[in-house]
Amino acid sequence: MPRRFLQRYMPHPETLRRQRSLRFVSHIIGDPGLWALSRRTVANAFSVGLFSAMLPIPFQMIVAAFGAWLLRCNLPLSVGLVWITNPLTMPLIFYGNYRLGAWLMNTPAREAPARISTRWIADRMADILPALALGSVVSAIVFAIVGNVIIRLVWRWHISRSWKLRAMRRRQARLDRED
Repeated sequence: MPRRFLQRYMPHPETLRRQRSLRFVSHIIGDPGLWALSRRTVANAFSVGLFSAMLPIPFQMIVAAFGAWLLRCNLPLSVGLVWITNPLTMPLIFYGNYRLGAWLMNTPAREAPARISTRWIADRMADILPALALGSVVSAIVFAIVGNVIIRLVWRWHISRSWKLRAMRRRQARLDRED
């Protein structure tokens, strides 16, 4: 079941509650509703996490945690999915978001230099920012919706498959008893 797979990799809420740096939010972390693993909570957690990951903002994990608390979905999944935009993938994802925004605004996109530096970004921030913001919001919404739908479909498929397998095992057991 997807639930067992996810439980294997999720941290325990008590471990997080004991963390000194997280004591100020321990009452929120301990809420069992934020650790539930159901089709709805996991699908919504994917939406929150993917949405937060696509935004070029600092403190994406805090945004994802707040979104999980607001939507009452799985907190560790929401926060963990933010790491899709890690230091290795972030430049590619945000450049893709910028290109999408430039295309939507019908403006020519600037080509990335051979070596991107903070100086290059700072010099062109006024030109880049509107397209990056638009592209990021659009891709965040699209990824959130697509992620939610895919998780719900995969979850439903997995449950349906397990019911069919269980029914086949029962039929086989019945046939074995009759022989």
